[in-house]
Amino acid sequence: MSTSVFPPTTGSRTPRQLRAIWRRLAEPTLVRRSVLSVTVAFLLVWAVLLGYNFFNYKQAITNDPGLLKYGDALLESLTPITDPAQAAAAVAATNHWTNIRRRQIGLLPGASMHELRDSATGQVVYSPAGLQELDIPLTALQEGSALSESVVQGKPYRIYAGHNARWTLRIVDNKRTDADYLAYNGRYLVPYLLLAAPFVLLPVWLSVRNGLRPLQQLANLIARRDKDDLQPVGFHARHRELKPLEQSLDHLLAQLRQKVERERAFVQDAAHEIRTPLAVITAQAHVMARSPSEEERTQAQAHLEQAIARTSHLAQQLLDLAALDDAQRPAPRDLDVAQWLRGALAQAAPQAIARQIELSLDAPDTLPARLDQPAFESIAHNLIDNALRYTPDGGNVAVTLRRGGAALQLSVQDDGPGIPATEQQRVFERFYRGTGHAANGSGLGLAIVRQAVLRMGGQVQMGAGLNGRGVGFFVSIPLPHSA
Repeated sequence: MSTSVFPPTTGSRTPRQLRAIWRRLAEPTLVRRSVLSVTVAFLLVWAVLLGYNFFNYKQAITNDPGLLKYGDALLESLTPITDPAQAAAAVAATNHWTNIRRRQIGLLPGASMHELRDSATGQVVYSPAGLQELDIPLTALQEGSALSESVVQGKPYRIYAGHNARWTLRIVDNKRTDADYLAYNGRYLVPYLLLAAPFVLLPVWLSVRNGLRPLQQLANLIARRDKDDLQPVGFHARHRELKPLEQSLDHLLAQLRQKVERERAFVQDAAHEIRTPLAVITAQAHVMARSPSEEERTQAQAHLEQAIARTSHLAQQLLDLAALDDAQRPAPRDLDVAQWLRGALAQAAPQAIARQIELSLDAPDTLPARLDQPAFESIAHNLIDNALRYTPDGGNVAVTLRRGGAALQLSVQDDGPGIPATEQQRVFERFYRGTGHAANGSGLGLAIVRQAVLRMGGQVQMGAGLNGRGVGFFVSIPLPHSA
């Protein structure tokens, strides 16, 4: 049994293979784009040359008409001839020779018709067949010669008329229309462009293909990389045009590495932080289920509810932080920030009243702005919650809202214990809780504030609290000019 060594012919290919081949051929390529651009340039050159020739042609027939010179020369050559028969023979021979040359050249349409008359009597000495049928009136000349145009039977003609003391000569030519001129010269230029095309397109194709080879090498290098490899490309581009691309790819990979490392650390920290409240929930649930003492079960229930609340708060802050890290940002909304902030403080008021904390707001009656509402809500809620959480009973929390120029200014100050100078640089880190605060929060509130402020293009600073005590957080958010 023998097998064929020849590849399958096109006729044996399946429709699916043919569609794949067609898609590949129809796929845009830079080489094809470059060659097509040169082809378009050829067409533009052809159009420019044609226009230039047409312009020169119009200038020539206007300023230096060849028919006028030809007629004057023929009329002058007939001046020595006095015999009508000789003159008729000369004009007939000239008429015949002229039309032979017209047919050989194939440039001008129709035929040239020469008519000779006796200037004294006006008698026709020679007239070709067909001229009388046109019935073109003889132009009256006082002296010299002239050109004129006439439309007879729907066709344009150019007419030379000249006379001297002995002869009157008239030459009638079919006028060459602009369309005829453009069509002829357009065809005339095409062979030259076709002859030059291979010598231009082939070098362009080769140069573009050779110029794109380093780019193809870069693409192959990236394609061979492992999906988890985020190290620099390592291409070492030698060409100036490829260096920005390599630098951009390395910068992008560096950002991805940082993001992956940040997310990995975030997941590890989140797993560590959520393990403690889950352990508490498990232990207290076990106590509630197994303990025979009512007092122990009541105490376990209280600890269980506290652990559930802490877990819920932690989970919500994790979701908020993940939403702020998302590259998809919501469209800015129109919001009365002052009225919204009053509502937020009203929600926090029961917690402040329960601990006898004075919660105050200094803001205008109304302050409309166009901003990223979810991000702003995260900033305000977490700053207020942070202040209430760490301010001792009977303390003070002051919230101030202003619009300064093109920025929204928000500050939250308290008179609590403050933050030691050694810890102030780390308060915005994720899961960082200062000394003595381990049981009070998740360590995510201020990290959420910083991330939200950065997403809105603003800045947050930490400073002194009320009356030089406690701590204050000052947020500045740029607003659009239309806000």
